Amino acid sequence: MSHLVEMRGIVMEGRSDETWNPIINGVDLTLDKGEVLGLIGESGAGKSTLGLAAMGFTRDGVRISKGSVMFDGIDLLAASAEQKRALLGKRIAYVAQSAAASFNPAHKLIDQHSEAPVQHGVMSRAEAEADGMELYRKLRLPNPDQIGFRYPHQVSGGQLQRAMTAMAMSCRPDLIIFDEPTTALDVTTQIEVLASIRDIVEEYDTAAIYITHDLAVVAQMADRIKVLLKGDEVEEAETREMLSAPKEDYTKSLWAVRHFQRPQKPAVALDATPVISVQGITAAYGKIDVLKDVSFDIHEGRTVAVVGESGSGKSTTARCITGLLPPRLGHIELDGEPLPLDYRKRSKDQLRQIQMIYQMADTALNPRTKIGEIIARPVEFYMGLKGREKRRRVDELLEQIELPAAEYYHRLPSELSGGQKQRIGIARALAAEPKFIICDEVTSALDQLVAEGILRLLADLQDKLKLSYMFITHDLATVKSIADEVVVMKEGRVIEQGGKTEMFRPPHHAYTDLLLSSVPEMDPDWLTNLLAERGVDNIGDAAVGKMD
Repeated sequence: MSHLVEMRGIVMEGRSDETWNPIINGVDLTLDKGEVLGLIGESGAGKSTLGLAAMGFTRDGVRISKGSVMFDGIDLLAASAEQKRALLGKRIAYVAQSAAASFNPAHKLIDQHSEAPVQHGVMSRAEAEADGMELYRKLRLPNPDQIGFRYPHQVSGGQLQRAMTAMAMSCRPDLIIFDEPTTALDVTTQIEVLASIRDIVEEYDTAAIYITHDLAVVAQMADRIKVLLKGDEVEEAETREMLSAPKEDYTKSLWAVRHFQRPQKPAVALDATPVISVQGITAAYGKIDVLKDVSFDIHEGRTVAVVGESGSGKSTTARCITGLLPPRLGHIELDGEPLPLDYRKRSKDQLRQIQMIYQMADTALNPRTKIGEIIARPVEFYMGLKGREKRRRVDELLEQIELPAAEYYHRLPSELSGGQKQRIGIARALAAEPKFIICDEVTSALDQLVAEGILRLLADLQDKLKLSYMFITHDLATVKSIADEVVVMKEGRVIEQGGKTEMFRPPHHAYTDLLLSSVPEMDPDWLTNLLAERGVDNIGDAAVGKMD
């Protein structure tokens, strides 16, 4: 019996200047119809590169130098461009890690959704639109009959990720490559998306390659798991066998629970002046208030984690603090002094003191600018360094984020993995030597081992430089690791806040309890059991767990 996908002896290389360097070293991969294969490994392991190769596709500067890629008997490496166009989007689909970088910002969601089924002759435009709305409904997007008529920038990152999943499913393909599809999602939304993906894969007997660094997620989705490390296959086994008895030391290290956890710091003195004080801010996009009377303080050397579902207002609050979105009501203070609400009215030093690390590294870095230059710009602009001193400081920052300057200074962002790009964002923020950094999902694109290293780095920097962090995250393990205080947001409001220890100790607000119960566990039956506990008869049911 032939496999739907059969990749043999795949060797892939990436070009740096005029040199070709190995990325994938002779890996085999097979996949049958209706089967889900999980690809896991740390950042830079080659997961996404191998997943794209299963489509017969390589990024610019990457080539398949040896091996074969067969899809349903078709040699994708020998196929013509016309043959590939007939397959891609119709029989083979791809869900990218960064939805924000994948959508065309000039076109509405429903227009982009309908393009593939119409061009491939699967549906008429009207049928594609109606089917898109049904998929939006199944993926639990709000206002499914209307949300498709918004532009990508008018929906949250989590909503955009679900819209891209719906778009990939529009032609009911035989194979879908899921490249970290829930990375940008909060835990409650993640459950809905995972459940919907699993439902559709089962309903249409679709094969899938599920790429992720989240082991608890892959445990819910995959029939088999393949582990990669620096382009080499470490081991492969059925999911239950892999979870219960991994053979290789590297796999066992991935399975280990994140060890790093900062102890609860003493309470802040009552008369201490916060570094940042957010007082009663209400902010709107257009005429609709998306933040409503939000207040909290962040003190020197402290980390405040802001958690909540996609669209709860976490990133919007950050935009208000940075001055990118002036609030309609309320005010913000820096070191006890009023801060102009519009960044254009702030002094150079006020701008320097508040820096931000963005969630979507793909869209936050100029693709045409080399890494060294990206970091050098704030070094020169804020610190006034030039020449050798500027280069020395950039090299130092690269070493701090564990990307050696000799190897990475002259690279472009396209030559880096998602995790590496996010670390460049961290270095760029540190270059201004700020007092306060907003970390917007800075570890969401990183595997557990690398994420732990980044959290340790941020903690060390905080202790040495007395930095204050606002840590926006949907990863409650990260909250437990690094936070001092926790702010829980829902629908633009703060519904609960307090010290980390008390926030994780029952009784909780009902919504906080929902968040805590939605964190995936390393048990293949966890999602099924959770849905049963919440009274869901079918996976796509609207009762997955949202609370009104």
